[in-house]
Amino acid sequence: MRSIYTLLILGCIILASSCRNDFDTTPNTGDLRFSKDTIFLDTVFTNIGSSTYNLKVYNDSDETINIPTVRLTTGEDSDYRLNVDGVAGRTFENVEILAKDSIFVFVETTTDINNVGAGSFEFLSTEAIEFDSGPIQQKVELVTLIKDAIFLFADRDENTGMVETLDINGVETSLEGRFLTDDELTFTNEKPYVIYGYMAVGSPDGNTPKTLTVEAGARIHFHADSGIIVGNNGTLDINGTLSTDPEALENEVILEGDRLEPSFSETPGQWGTILLTEGSVNNEIDYATIKNATAGILNESNTNTGTPNLTISNTQIYNASAAGLLNRFSTVEGSNVVINNCGQFSMLVQSGGIYNFTHCTFANYWTQSFRDTPAVFLDNTILLGDTLQVANLTANFTNCIIYGNQGEEIGFNQDPAGPVFDYNFRNTLLRFDDTFGNFDEDPLFDFTNTTLYTDIIRGEDPNFQDEFNNLLQVGEETAGNGQALQSAANLFPFDIKGVSRTTAPDIGAYESIELPE
Repeated sequence: MRSIYTLLILGCIILASSCRNDFDTTPNTGDLRFSKDTIFLDTVFTNIGSSTYNLKVYNDSDETINIPTVRLTTGEDSDYRLNVDGVAGRTFENVEILAKDSIFVFVETTTDINNVGAGSFEFLSTEAIEFDSGPIQQKVELVTLIKDAIFLFADRDENTGMVETLDINGVETSLEGRFLTDDELTFTNEKPYVIYGYMAVGSPDGNTPKTLTVEAGARIHFHADSGIIVGNNGTLDINGTLSTDPEALENEVILEGDRLEPSFSETPGQWGTILLTEGSVNNEIDYATIKNATAGILNESNTNTGTPNLTISNTQIYNASAAGLLNRFSTVEGSNVVINNCGQFSMLVQSGGIYNFTHCTFANYWTQSFRDTPAVFLDNTILLGDTLQVANLTANFTNCIIYGNQGEEIGFNQDPAGPVFDYNFRNTLLRFDDTFGNFDEDPLFDFTNTTLYTDIIRGEDPNFQDEFNNLLQVGEETAGNGQALQSAANLFPFDIKGVSRTTAPDIGAYESIELPE
């Protein structure tokens, strides 16, 4: 009897629920409210899908409404795709929104510029989401800028369909990629380049000299796990120039990831690296911005030719998730180089080499995870398998800034088996607080030893414009104002922005200015 009574109560509850207004729909009156009137899907490359964007549709009335149709203007032929309240498609019927409730509409697109703007390098793709029809119809506009590009892909095996991997300098690797052909060895500024996998410079046998020339104004975008490798007898020659507008980058070469949405503009670790292998020669990089890589440049070009294997100047490296510039037993000449915001090191030297940096700014204000490594670290060893390799190291830093958001921003690892471990910081502004005196007895940090440290400025404010947003221009209050060694400045008489430093030069890659408030 008790169970029958319980069933009767349950039946009444169900009956009462079926009479709720929420389940009685009324026709749409055209009074929907939207979280935005226009959805800008930002910029994407042709044939590459966009991110997913969302729209919230509100029913502010006291009645559940029924929308007869929700559709894209061009229907099933649209390059846009929708997901309306969990259902994917381009056209939807009888979409309900409960009283005082809302639904989500998700939008994405993939567009072939040749179908919509043939012959154009850029095309503005527009579309609309239509809610209902006739006089009560409401619309939300969709806008996307589509860019044409030159796409470089790794090859696939014709029989297996597998993406082929690279053999570099006679060593088989697991890296997907291929060697650039002769007609691909000049990157122009006519269209952006989008690289999938690693594009190698050189010849498979390593015997034929090859040079990848990158012209001023070129834009190179890398997909995840992609980059450039320079092999035996290969050369990378990046020829950016100073932009006519000091605030613009039109003549610089920019190397970054292939996600063009603003939310990815400063995201570290989106692609691999530029790898200069042992055997690459005469690599030169001038006026380039390298950003959002795992390692900006991994330099192993130890050919011992007597000339620098890498000459890098007027170049910025930002947002590397590991290291900005990683060198292994190489010969490097650097001037007007700016590196910041790296997960571990701004500049790391392993296994020795010869390094001369003049008027460079090595900063590290990484905040995305814990960092216990200094901005600049010099090491004359490297562990290869179970073998510890030790080599000679010589490093000179003149008129440089080495700074960051932790107490000690220089570090060393010296194995006595390396007979040469020479370094000198001259007219350099550096941060090394040593608050607790942990390095008082370490001769490598004897700042009174003029053989190692000459006219340095320790712990004073560099007065960066906005170090956490990679704006390393220094203000007139910088401690390095007028403190650079003039004879060294004369070798590089213009700063990274083309400002003369022939009189009372400042320390770092930038001459000081009156910073905007």
